[in-house]
Amino acid sequence: MLLYNSLNNILTMKEIKEIKEMNNYRAVGLIEGFESGTVKEIIKAWQYLHDTKTAYKLQGWYGRTAKYLIEIGTIKE
Repeated sequence: MLLYNSLNNILTMKEIKEIKEMNNYRAVGLIEGFESGTVKEIIKAWQYLHDTKTAYKLQGWYGRTAKYLIEIGTIKE
C-alpha cells in the first residue's frame, strides 16, 4: 500500500513515521518537547488532553494551561 501526501507524491519513510495516532504519551511528549512536532501538532496535543480530561489529571500546570488556551481561543471547549 502506498501513502500519498497532499501534493499527491509518495511519502518518504520520514513522513510515514511522523504520521502517528495521538495518545497520552505522544501528547505529553509534544508538549514537553521530547517528541518533535509542529505547532499545529502541539495544539492538537493540548486539544486531545482537554477532550480526554487528561489535562486535569496531570500536574496542575496542564489543567491551568488548557483552561488558558480555551480562554484565548487556541483550543475548543
